[in-house]
Amino acid sequence: MKLIVGLGNPGKQYAKTRHNIGFEVIDELSSRFNIPLDQSKHKGIYGMGLYKGEKVLLLKPLTYMNLSGESIRAVMDYYQIETEDLVVIYDDLDLPAGKIRLRQKGSPGGHNGIKSTVAHLGTQQFNRIRIGIDRPEPGVFVPDYVLGTFTKQEQPVMLEAVKQSAEACETWLAKPFLQVMNDFNQ
Repeated sequence: MKLIVGLGNPGKQYAKTRHNIGFEVIDELSSRFNIPLDQSKHKGIYGMGLYKGEKVLLLKPLTYMNLSGESIRAVMDYYQIETEDLVVIYDDLDLPAGKIRLRQKGSPGGHNGIKSTVAHLGTQQFNRIRIGIDRPEPGVFVPDYVLGTFTKQEQPVMLEAVKQSAEACETWLAKPFLQVMNDFNQ
């Protein structure tokens, strides 16, 4: 079984914010794979199904960003999912808006959702898709920026990044993540 996790914050006030781009990818995959997010357990909402012969679990942790690892660990333990069968999708301030970057390991780089995931998994070695949201202008407080919405100019670029990230996840169901990295990190 493959576990695809999108990081974000629950609640309408956080919908469509920069920090919730991971949730948007899960919504895209839910639609693409015809896997409804209809289960609520393990501190998250999720859906399970088959896509092209592969068992897939799509997860949105509902713990708020800073505690995302709690939900991920609970789901992995319950369904006995190995770390190599996990991919985590999240926003990244260090990449230009709309740029995606796939990695198999690395430090959290200041991202609290990834810090929590590393702490709960006990390793920095897990597949990730980072989606660039760019840095705020000087003088803009980072928490305000990540909890803000995309500008009209950013919206089409971010929509494309969501689609590319979903495409990378779909490709991962048939190919090793290293190969997917080579295909998508162009």
